[in-house]
Amino acid sequence: MKTTSYIERPPMWRDLPIELISSSSIAHWAPIPLRLIVGYGFMEHGFAKLARGLDAFPAILQALGVPAPHFMGWLTISVEIVGGMAVLLGALVPLASIPMAAVLLVAMITVHLPYGFSSIKLQAVTAAGAQFGPPGYETDLLYLACLAALVLGGSGPLAIDGLLAKPRKNRASVQNASDPSQRNITEIPT
Repeated sequence: MKTTSYIERPPMWRDLPIELISSSSIAHWAPIPLRLIVGYGFMEHGFAKLARGLDAFPAILQALGVPAPHFMGWLTISVEIVGGMAVLLGALVPLASIPMAAVLLVAMITVHLPYGFSSIKLQAVTAAGAQFGPPGYETDLLYLACLAALVLGGSGPLAIDGLLAKPRKNRASVQNASDPSQRNITEIPT
């Protein structure tokens, strides 16, 4: 015998349609965690290179056969710190993403590609702790995907890019209002 229950339970998150979740007022905040992790991550890598000494990273680049290692070393550090700060603040993200993506691609091809995909390679657990092998290119791809999402989807709220766009929109609406050819066609002259 089949029984039917008429007691309603509150809706669970999994019961909500995807459209409701993705179109909610919270969805426009999605770029902020991307900006925070990508910006902070790039800046941290740049400052870590500086902390090892002014000649340490160029020496690594020279060992890898990179031409003009001192120039490329400083350029990489600058891109990581300045580009990371730009992404963190949401300032000129599409422009800053170009050299950042170049740094990621070079690192992926010259350093990480030979070690495969996975960025976590647990080799042993000793009394000193976990021992890991060299990282693969997984993290580079994650950073590239985050940069692509920020470029294609925008920097989101609390971004300098949004503040820069508002004056342009206001100027465009003022210009359109003063230009008779740009007025709404449905206006009826009185």
